Amino acid sequence: MDEKFMTMAIGEAKKALGKKEVPIGAVIVKDNEIIAKAHNLRETSKNAISHAEILAIRDACSFLGRWRLTGCTIYVTIEPCPMCAGAILQSRIKRVVIGAMDAKSGACGSVINLLNNPGFNHQTEIETGVLEKECSQLIGDFFKSLREK
Repeated sequence: MDEKFMTMAIGEAKKALGKKEVPIGAVIVKDNEIIAKAHNLRETSKNAISHAEILAIRDACSFLGRWRLTGCTIYVTIEPCPMCAGAILQSRIKRVVIGAMDAKSGACGSVINLLNNPGFNHQTEIETGVLEKECSQLIGDFFKSLREK
């Protein structure tokens, strides 16, 4: 089931790529049904917080009519940054499934792990490496093309 939903997140990342955005996609699932999906829109919206995870969390809260996303899983193509990891914690998402890790700014185990810090009142389950090759290649090709320009 994780691969199915990660494939959907990759589809969202490809939408971002089509808009010349960093290709990151997120999908939120509750009871095996997608309740929200989004992709990065920072360049399009000219807004620093328009990350895929933030936009998907906003839409999931709206869909459920509450801020607590208990029982939900978020699928994200690239490891969330500190801002997004904080939003995942604050929204009480139960589980995060990550495609590829981010050794430069990841906050779910690479640089730091905010999701399992015992000092917080909520911890989130983490699963990594789901369709890792596809997720890593998508973002790697994007940054390679930028360097070649």
